[in-house]
Amino acid sequence: MADAPKHIVLSRTDSIGDVMLTLPLAGLLKQRFPGVRITFIGRSYTKPVLERSTHVDHVLTLEELAPSDAPAALRALKADVLVHVFPKREVARWAKAAEIPLRIGTTNRWWHWTTCNHRVAFSRKNSDLHEAQLNVKLLWPLGIETIPGLDKLASLSGFSTPAIDAKYRSWVGPEHRTVILHPGSKGSAVEWGLDNYATLIGLLNARGYRVLVTGTQAEAEHYRTALRFDHPLTIDAGGRLSLDELIGVVGASYALVAASTGPLHIAAACGIRAIGLYSPRRPIHPGRWAPIGRDAHALVNDPNCALCAAGKPCDCIQRISPMRVMELLEQP
Repeated sequence: MADAPKHIVLSRTDSIGDVMLTLPLAGLLKQRFPGVRITFIGRSYTKPVLERSTHVDHVLTLEELAPSDAPAALRALKADVLVHVFPKREVARWAKAAEIPLRIGTTNRWWHWTTCNHRVAFSRKNSDLHEAQLNVKLLWPLGIETIPGLDKLASLSGFSTPAIDAKYRSWVGPEHRTVILHPGSKGSAVEWGLDNYATLIGLLNARGYRVLVTGTQAEAEHYRTALRFDHPLTIDAGGRLSLDELIGVVGASYALVAASTGPLHIAAACGIRAIGLYSPRRPIHPGRWAPIGRDAHALVNDPNCALCAAGKPCDCIQRISPMRVMELLEQP
């Protein structure tokens, strides 16, 4: 663009983890274009995450736009640019109808050829770059051509942690380090297995850690079939926390252990020890989806797993030893 943009819209309407790895774009854009306004189009359930970023000035949800005159709502923003970080056909159609001057998408979606006036060619699936870095490729039309390292991107999320709700303060404290275990993934990742979490709970209890198990109500009904909560330092928080409350609890805790899920990426952005459990199979491997943050870690059982290298289903993630996780938790 000849002039620096004054208002940029980022659209990513998928899950919490994906949104967390998109927040650095807002910080990068603010750095490149001081004073620029950032609007983020997301889902209603990711709104609490988006509102925690100091770089996001306004949040629009898909649920707000869909039943309204969406093109008129987007036109009223008077935005210069809309970046389709996640391809959504309706959003692309609305942005074109709103006549947003620069509409950036990828060459991989046929509808971007009819709705976007700038398309970037790259493949996420076959790239060796991390998801947060792949997102930056979409900013090339704005003159941002250098892909920052992951440490730099992690520092650009602008993510801030709310104070923990008073009714949950007893869950964290100086007398016991609190480790959050999030066993489920709502199908978004290959999971570690409840047997492993049960073993890890035993190891943590024996060493005096407070254990907090989190998840949706449906996930809790599943993990309660295999996990025990009769130890005084183990708390079942399944189905009890809103997303904003969860963020506050995560930010006040010592560590979180999970597969490749939204809470893992939230923990990394909060700066606590975030331990992700991964399969090395593309495209779900940690090279693409590892948490990013100052104390973020990704574990695999065998980075050279033959089944994973062949792209075949594999349960090698379940062979990551709970003791290996415990040792990482206890590292200084």
